[in-house]
Amino acid sequence: MTHPHRPSGAPDKPVLDGLEAKWSRRWEEDGVYAFDAERARTGPRDETFSIDTPPPTVSGSLHVGHVFSYTHTDAIARYRRMRGQNVFYPMGWDDNGLPTERRVQHHYGVRCDPTLPYDPDFTPPEQPGKQQLPVSRRNFIELCERLTAEDEKAFEDLWRRLGLSVDWSRTYRTIGTEARALSQRAFLADLARGDAYLAEAPTLWDVTFRTAVAQAELEDRERPAAYHRLGFHSADGRTVLIETTRPELLPACVALVAHPDDERYRDLVGTTVRTPLFDVEVPVVAHHLAAPDKGTGIAMVCTFGDTTDVTWWRELRLDTRPVIGWDGRFLAEPPSGVDAPDAVAAYARLAGATAHTARERIVALLRDSGELHGAPRPVTHAVKFFEKGDKPLEIVTTRQWYVRNGGRDEELRGELLVRGQELTWHPPHMRVRYDNWVAGLNGDWLISRQRFFGVPIPLWYPLDASGAPDHAHPIVPDVAALPVDPSAQTPPGYDAAQRDEPHGFTGDPDVMDTWATSSLTPQIAGRQLADPELFAGVFPMDLRPQAHEIIRTWLFATVLRAHTGHGTLPWRHTAISGWILDPDRKKMSKSKGNAVTPADLLLQHGSDAVRYWAASGRPGTDTAFDTGQMKIGRRLATKLLNVGRFVLGLGGGDLATVTEPIDRALLADLADAVEEATAAFDDFDYARALARAETFFWRFCDDYVELVKARAYGDHGDPAARDSARATLFTALDTVVRLFAPVLPFVTEEIWSWYAKGSVRSVHRSSWPSAERLRAPGDDAAVLTTASEVIAAVRKAKSLAKLSMRAEVGEVVVHARREALDRFSLAEADVRAAGRVGAVSLREADGDLRVEVRL
Repeated sequence: MTHPHRPSGAPDKPVLDGLEAKWSRRWEEDGVYAFDAERARTGPRDETFSIDTPPPTVSGSLHVGHVFSYTHTDAIARYRRMRGQNVFYPMGWDDNGLPTERRVQHHYGVRCDPTLPYDPDFTPPEQPGKQQLPVSRRNFIELCERLTAEDEKAFEDLWRRLGLSVDWSRTYRTIGTEARALSQRAFLADLARGDAYLAEAPTLWDVTFRTAVAQAELEDRERPAAYHRLGFHSADGRTVLIETTRPELLPACVALVAHPDDERYRDLVGTTVRTPLFDVEVPVVAHHLAAPDKGTGIAMVCTFGDTTDVTWWRELRLDTRPVIGWDGRFLAEPPSGVDAPDAVAAYARLAGATAHTARERIVALLRDSGELHGAPRPVTHAVKFFEKGDKPLEIVTTRQWYVRNGGRDEELRGELLVRGQELTWHPPHMRVRYDNWVAGLNGDWLISRQRFFGVPIPLWYPLDASGAPDHAHPIVPDVAALPVDPSAQTPPGYDAAQRDEPHGFTGDPDVMDTWATSSLTPQIAGRQLADPELFAGVFPMDLRPQAHEIIRTWLFATVLRAHTGHGTLPWRHTAISGWILDPDRKKMSKSKGNAVTPADLLLQHGSDAVRYWAASGRPGTDTAFDTGQMKIGRRLATKLLNVGRFVLGLGGGDLATVTEPIDRALLADLADAVEEATAAFDDFDYARALARAETFFWRFCDDYVELVKARAYGDHGDPAARDSARATLFTALDTVVRLFAPVLPFVTEEIWSWYAKGSVRSVHRSSWPSAERLRAPGDDAAVLTTASEVIAAVRKAKSLAKLSMRAEVGEVVVHARREALDRFSLAEADVRAAGRVGAVSLREADGDLRVEVRL
């Protein structure tokens, strides 16, 4: 037996280690993933495939959940590139907003105090102290920019090691100049259309960050509490009992409310009662939201305890008695109506206290006065939190900017629901989350935030003779001047000396919600302002990949801004990723402390192996973190290397030389695999495409290669049969390398480099396999299936007899229907050689194929 020499490009012992560094560098040097902007500007729109890539939040480090979902997107991008499309695949960094501010505060030990002057020589302490050092707004922003730049470099390094096929020349920052200008321009367009408006209203408020919070940023958390039964006093001497979990808000009480059909309180509706402890007269009113079966059936309305209080206050036109300030502590002065000496003295016990402390104090006061009826009744109930906060939200009255989103506009809501129907969802059932969110909106989008590192609201306000701002007539900048910072720049027609002076001006102190910028990522990435022709070539984009929990925020807000600003959807498809779950089936996240950082995983298992695990997770499905699956991926990559070396060592061959039935059978099976993988990728189902390619590959290795190895070496003495096997092996390898390329970019590029010599510099710029090229009339994939069944029976018999696979077999008897025996005859020579079988007997019989092995 003579073995052909290996090809010069394949090493003696190929290994996976080192492929990431080798090929990441080569891809960058060769511009393999460079986007052709000129082609996008001038060519047909369908030649470009544009992706609205999620910009990761720059707040420390990436975790394995990022690796999971970004691999999905990258597999799609690589597939589309191989289909000949000009792939627009940028990367952004979401670096404004609370996560960045919080990281900067902890990292440098500072806090922003906007009243302080800028210090050009400020240097943060080497070690943060116990007390955060106050710094000016400008100094704080400079620290934010410094730290995010460091984080972004670390993120890019990890993404490169993972093998993301991003065009790194097209990165953007959500706090960058273009992003700020575009965000401010979109806000001013909203203002001009009447979609943006300023209102003073009850606002969900995070007392730690001292900022307003939007409906989309809320989450319910179960917390222990207790119902306290308090006695109100009616004019006829009757004691009216209510139950509340927030007795500390008693001085903020403005009414009692009962259901209009509740007979127990019908005679009280329209009268007044006096509050316990503070002796304030409040009305008894009726409203359908009162729950007769909850507590005593009559509720205390305070301004404001929860969102239902806000609804009652607005619809019943009740008074306002605020008691909690922006810092979450009780105000120093009592609210209106609390003016009796004893009431003022009682309130003084609460002034300056947190809600928790005030609750303890007021319960003690009520107990002493005899107006607390019975012992508190412990319960556990849902409390609203800011998703990034640590303390329950309060509701305070503030002046904020809002953008219409359909929460109070049925026509707009209907239009946005139609947009959801026009969008193609992968998987389709994820659309219900969008529909439920839009249908359940109960207010407009609160867009302003009382923070510092963000895109400023681009407005100033004129001041009257007393120095009070005229919020009804804001001063709007020229669009050409954007971006602007009203806290540092002067509006047209004024000079700096007039800032905060009577008859002068003041800048809007707030920044926009981070989603106000992130909702414009297609416009920012597509460079709408700087390159309108490019923007026209990539927008609306083809794909938005993202996680399911931010459908209500990022996806919805992007649809809203594209609908109102462009009259279209922002993209044609959205692909939704699931979560990564820890061994307890809980979502992995940095905030929960159960996340795994990916750098060590990539080093230990290799990037292709980690990508294999990620791409095995079905779209929209939560997936368990599983290093066992990564080990399977590494085994697959190693097998690819070894099979590639073996096949290429045979010298290859032309597809036209494939004549043997079993070879044609393999190519027929391969054509089916290509066809199914293509359909899966077209449907954005990378997991199904990978599974189909893998199924074929292991059959190819375990069955076909072993069956035809002797013939490929030339042992049969028939050059045409030898060349048929070699051509089939090479064609299958080349096709498999392309099928795996979107998921396993490093190992496939390595193998490609061993044999692909010519104009195509990378497998990732090669063409996607064609199923039609592999098919031929009369091909019968069942020939390989039948041969595989027989050789499997031979191997099993040797294994049970504890013989070497190289042991000789005396005879094999095949029992099967005539058509199966005829198929076997076409592959008999290969089966005999692979199994070292001496004699073969064929016996026609009914039923499934059965094999006797006589050792």
